[in-house]
Amino acid sequence: MLKVLKSGFFVTIQDLGRFGYRDIGVPISGAMDVLSVKKANLLLENDPNAAAMEITMTGPTLQFDEPTYICLSGAHISATLNNQPIENYHVVKVDKGDILSYGRLDDGFRGYLAIKGGFQTDVVLGSRSQFVPVTKKKRLKDGDEVKYGKMLSYSPIISEVKIEEHFHKNYLEVYKGPEFSILSDAQLTEIFTKTFTVSKENNRMAYQLSETIAGHSHSMLTSGTLPGTVQFTPAGKLIVLMKDGQTTGGYPRVLQLSEDSICTLAQKKSGDKLTFKLV
Repeated sequence: MLKVLKSGFFVTIQDLGRFGYRDIGVPISGAMDVLSVKKANLLLENDPNAAAMEITMTGPTLQFDEPTYICLSGAHISATLNNQPIENYHVVKVDKGDILSYGRLDDGFRGYLAIKGGFQTDVVLGSRSQFVPVTKKKRLKDGDEVKYGKMLSYSPIISEVKIEEHFHKNYLEVYKGPEFSILSDAQLTEIFTKTFTVSKENNRMAYQLSETIAGHSHSMLTSGTLPGTVQFTPAGKLIVLMKDGQTTGGYPRVLQLSEDSICTLAQKKSGDKLTFKLV
């Protein structure tokens, strides 16, 4: 078991997502930054879908009750194991009773803790990802315990790598959305020349951008959406749906983020600047 001594701001268990249930209104959920999770699981020789801990902005304090190996990835949140600093993308051996603690956020917004064999939370609709309407659990709290597999014989093939962080990009690659054609030349110019700011309204459901463009009067039936869908409100606001976002919406879907750009945006926080790049 892993015991949560101190929970941090918003910590959840996430794998790569819950697929095949969007037709009944269940979001994909899963890790906001799948690139970071996959890299950590690769170093640990885990299945790519092994569940990891997603740590938003400030990290927890955790105690291990069985020996294992761990790997940190994603945002750089200063971390120590028994008061000794550890770095991202290093495979670290953990012994019984060891304590992992997090400090200040240095870079990015969401960090990940992967563990050998993955965290063994309940599988609900094919996924271990925590999402309140499905799993009844919103986040980890003080005193919670999380199962992880007992380590048998294991020796890491690669103990560390240097990673060029994808979230240092200040642009998001986007494709044309289903209602892209409603955009006027003036609106297109605004979207692809203006610098936008991540607003305070950002979470696992959606990221809103502070700046607006010229609005519209286009009406449409409620239609399907995906993580990365950019909705365009009549008032000219752009809303980017994320992993816990609703499965349908009534605003025009003018753009669609690439998978890599969803990961990039997931590492942005309020006040960060970005632009759109059509691919």
